[in-house]
Amino acid sequence: MDRNPSPPCSDAEEEEGDAVGNTVYSKHWLFSVLTRLIEVIAPAEPDPAASPEGARTELDEEMENDICKVWDMSMDEDVALFLQEFNAPDIFMGVFAKSKCPRLTEICVGILGNMACFQDICMSISKDENLGQVLLQRLCDSDSPTLLETSRLLLTCLSQPEVANVWVERIRENPSVYDCVCFIMSSSTNVELLVKVGEVVDKLFDLDEELMLNWIKNGTCRSVGPSVDDSPEELPDFKIVPCILEAAKQVRSDNPEGLDVYMHILQLLTTVDEGIQAIVQAPDGGKDTWNLLYDLVCQELCQPDDPPIIVQEQKTVLASILSVLSAMFASQTEQEYTRMRKSKLCYFLLIRILQYMEGCGKRAVDNSKESEQEETGRTDVNEEDFHLKILKDICCELLSNMLQELTKENTLEGLHQGHLNEQTCSCAFQNLLPLYFASVESFLEVLREADQTLADNLEKRFPSLKVHT
Repeated sequence: MDRNPSPPCSDAEEEEGDAVGNTVYSKHWLFSVLTRLIEVIAPAEPDPAASPEGARTELDEEMENDICKVWDMSMDEDVALFLQEFNAPDIFMGVFAKSKCPRLTEICVGILGNMACFQDICMSISKDENLGQVLLQRLCDSDSPTLLETSRLLLTCLSQPEVANVWVERIRENPSVYDCVCFIMSSSTNVELLVKVGEVVDKLFDLDEELMLNWIKNGTCRSVGPSVDDSPEELPDFKIVPCILEAAKQVRSDNPEGLDVYMHILQLLTTVDEGIQAIVQAPDGGKDTWNLLYDLVCQELCQPDDPPIIVQEQKTVLASILSVLSAMFASQTEQEYTRMRKSKLCYFLLIRILQYMEGCGKRAVDNSKESEQEETGRTDVNEEDFHLKILKDICCELLSNMLQELTKENTLEGLHQGHLNEQTCSCAFQNLLPLYFASVESFLEVLREADQTLADNLEKRFPSLKVHT
C-alpha cells in the first residue's frame, strides 16, 4: 500500500476562527470533505461509475487524495476531536453499510483507528454497540488492507485498559470473530496482516483466559458474518493450533517480531491444560508443532557461528519456544518425535544457549560497571538480567527433563557427533546443580556406561556427584 498523501496546506491562518484547535488545518475544508463523503455513499443522482447495484466500487482520484489527507490529519488529537464532534463515526457507519468500495472502507477504518489512539474518543467508539458490531464484521472482509486496519483498530482498543473488557466481551459473544481470525491465519500470505492479527490474538489471550479456553475448544461453530457480497459464507471447521502454526510458518522468514508473537501465543496456550492437550492431541499428535519449533531453534535461532549477544536479541522468542517444547515433552515423553534427534536438541541447543548466556552475563556485568553512575543504564541491565533469567530457568527445566530420558544410545550419539564433551557437560552441570541434582545424577550413570573417563573427570569437577558407597 502506497504512503498516504501529506495533509494539505491550509488557509486557516488567513481565516480567523477556521483553524481546528491549535492546528493550521481548516474546519471548512474538513467539513467539505466529510460532506462529499456523505454524497459518495448516498448520491443525489445516479453515478455512471456505480456498479449495477447502484454503489460506487472505486473512488475518483481527487476524493481519494482528500480523504487520505484526513486519514493523515486524524493522527492529531485536535483533528480527531473535531471529527468526533462532527459525528464522523456515524458517517463511517454509513460507509460500512452502503459502500462497495474497498479502498474507501479501508480509509474510514484507518481514520477510526487513528482516532481511537486518544482515550476519550476510544471510550466513545468502544461504547457504541452498533459501531462495535459493525467493526467486528469487517474481520469477515476479503480485502487485506481493510483487514489490516480493522486489526490495528482492535489492537488499539484492546490496549486501552478502560475499554479492553468491553471488546473482550463483545468478541466472546461473536463466534464469527473466531472463524474469521482463524481463516486469516490459515490462508493469508500478507505478512503485515498476519503479524497484526497475531498481536490481536495474543492480546486477547493475555487479557482473558476464559476467551482463550473458548477458542481452544472451538471449531464447530458455523456462525459467521456476511461476506463482502453480503451472501452467507460457511468457513471450514477451524482448530486454533493448526491456524497458529500456519501463520507462524508464513512470518518466520520475513518478520522476526511476528514469529515472536505467534510463539508467545503458543506459550499462552500451554498455561492451561486444555491448551497443552490441544497441541499434543492434534490429528498428528503434535508432531507438526514439535517439528516446527525444533527446526526453528536448531536451524534458525542461536546458531554456532552467532555471537553470544544474539541470545539477548532472541531471548523472548527462545523462551516461548522452549516453554512450549518443555510442556510438550513433559506431557508426551513416549511420542516418537520427542525421542528422535533428542541428543542434538539436548546438547546442540540447550547447552549452547546456556554457554551463550554465560557470555551475556559477563558482558552485562561489564556494562553495569561502566554505567554505575547512570540510573537508566542500570535499569536496562536489570531488565535484561530478568529476561535472561527467565530463559535460563526454562532452559534448565527442559534440559533436566531430557537428561533423565537419555539412553546409552542417545549419549553415544552425542559423543560421536561432538555435541557431548567435558565442556558442554560442565556447562550443563554448573547451571543445573543443585536444583536438578537427581537429573544430573541419573544422566551421569548413563554417561559412565558410554564414557567412563569423561564421567570420572566430571565427578572430579563436581565433587557433590561422587557416588556414596
